[in-house]
Amino acid sequence: MGVRSGRDFIEGLKSNPREVWINGERVDDVTAHPAFAASVEQLARIYDTQIAEETRDRVTYVVPETDERAGLAFMPAQSAEDLRKRRAAFHLWAEMTFGLMGRSPDFLNVTLLALWEARDVLGRGGQPYADNIEKYYKYVRDNDLFLSHALIPPQNDRSKSSAEQANLHMRVVKETDAGIYVKGARMIATLGPISDEMLMFCLPGLRPGDEDHALMFAVPTNVKGLRQICREPYALKGSRTSFDHPLSSRFEENDSLLIFDDVFVPWERVFCYRDVQLSNAIYPETALRNHTAHQTNTRALVKMQFAVGLAMEVARSIKADQFLHVQQMLGECVNSVEIIKSGLVRSEVECETTAVGTVRASLPPLQTLRTYLPSAYPRVIEVIQTIAAG
Repeated sequence: MGVRSGRDFIEGLKSNPREVWINGERVDDVTAHPAFAASVEQLARIYDTQIAEETRDRVTYVVPETDERAGLAFMPAQSAEDLRKRRAAFHLWAEMTFGLMGRSPDFLNVTLLALWEARDVLGRGGQPYADNIEKYYKYVRDNDLFLSHALIPPQNDRSKSSAEQANLHMRVVKETDAGIYVKGARMIATLGPISDEMLMFCLPGLRPGDEDHALMFAVPTNVKGLRQICREPYALKGSRTSFDHPLSSRFEENDSLLIFDDVFVPWERVFCYRDVQLSNAIYPETALRNHTAHQTNTRALVKMQFAVGLAMEVARSIKADQFLHVQQMLGECVNSVEIIKSGLVRSEVECETTAVGTVRASLPPLQTLRTYLPSAYPRVIEVIQTIAAG
């Protein structure tokens, strides 16, 4: 199939209705509902870059085995230059939303790439699981699908294991020759209501006895028995003017609680099954954090550049940039931008070789940025508030 346009993305959502609830009402069409329409429009703009002549070569590549184009997030890197090229694609997409949409399609696309590169880890549970993730990676790549995921069980009683809360936590309830049936809840699926597929796996922490919960699989978002209950939206399209609220009116990413009610998953879409040890190993040992941190820190750079630029424009507009203490604060903000840039470049220069001979960004500088940004970004916002205070 190759890459999709924004129109293809929207038509795909319309032709595959899913069960979504918000504010106690069922949503008939997520592309038209005011809680989701703005996000759909922004994602459609992103998808359009894949077919526009001026941007196509910056965000896609030709897959050798199919001779079709796919998003650069799916491209196995052979060198640090390939990682830089992939980062440039992340950056272009992030710029379209000022870095404010945290779960654009490239986030889980690189997650799938990581799983494909580390398929030997899933193969510990049996070669069919490694084969399944390889086929699924290619399926999503070749059909340009948009994924969401939900990794956390409902926070009911964290002192108890999943097995002790089996009626609440997502688990397998039936096994047949054709596949498995899954029941229970998971949270939170960011942009889940407007996704094409759900990729489900567990964060480390399962205990012996949690075997029924130790699952990794993928299902279409419109699969029978999957219900999404959304949080109250921050903004509804049309309820606030884009002039007064230019960000919240455009970049709201709604989250949903997933409820699986005897959802059928065919075996070819199962990647880990009732294996607590393997389930706990997936997150740290597939190195998916290297890939996702490369994408998220690139987006964070764009978000930081936007905030720092805003701080500078506020200072200039009220002529406060002439004061030394304001210049010092603005310099501190600029330092944050340069620190992020440096960490990203270092992660590429010091890239690691994967089990299949490709390379991935080095984790230490990326993880450093992940712990740096939660304090650095609020500091920039504080500077804006300080400079702009009346």
